[in-house]
Amino acid sequence: MTVPIYKQAMGAQFTRLQPELQDYFSLAPGSGTYGVGEGTFDVVGCRQSWLRPLLRLTAGEQAFFPEYGERVPFRIENHAHLDPFGRSSLTARREIFFPGSTRIFQDTTSVAEDAGAENPGTGRAAEAAPAGSNSQARLVDYVGKYRRLVTELNLSATPVGRLRGVSEASRLFLGPLRLPLPAALDAKAYAEQWWDAADGDHGRHRIQVKVIQPQIGLVLVYAGSFDYRLEPYPGGRSTPGFLPPYAAPHRWERRS
Repeated sequence: MTVPIYKQAMGAQFTRLQPELQDYFSLAPGSGTYGVGEGTFDVVGCRQSWLRPLLRLTAGEQAFFPEYGERVPFRIENHAHLDPFGRSSLTARREIFFPGSTRIFQDTTSVAEDAGAENPGTGRAAEAAPAGSNSQARLVDYVGKYRRLVTELNLSATPVGRLRGVSEASRLFLGPLRLPLPAALDAKAYAEQWWDAADGDHGRHRIQVKVIQPQIGLVLVYAGSFDYRLEPYPGGRSTPGFLPPYAAPHRWERRS
């Protein structure tokens, strides 16, 4: 079984995360299980009403959505797998249950092929680094069901053991074109996740994400808490490349 991609990317910092976060981000291809989170977003969506018609045009991408709500229930599934190019990956599929409509928001985070230069595209980048090695993987995040947007994902552990992530340096794929977005147009996503032992009877995971564009300001926000568990795949499926069809994108993208 390969090493979890967040551990590959964070190296020694991974052990500084809260133990519950280490468990959450320890899914690896071939484990035979997937993660299920169910909870409530205190806030979710686009607060700027003038921006919502533009986001409505992109809602079919399953990357952004025009609604905004408070106390909105949601469900997330995490699937660790090898993608069709052999890269160790984690696909997240979120269902957000707004009144009257359900929005799906999905992405796949993969180990960049240049992180395993000896055997690019063979999945070898997902193997464990030797003990004491300082090498760390580079993660890229493909957003939406058509995977037309990819960003660099930079991770760190805070002094109190929370996970902090920043998505930046976005690129668009339009057919054969690969278009890096200039800093003035790019939007960055700032995420923080932690374990709140005081939430509920047994503690809960909490997450907060803000997508900010320098010319517009806050584009998207979601923050809330959820319970999390592991479920076995039906039929005992445990092949590293397995991903349920409903969680797979409409197209895969190899370029980063």
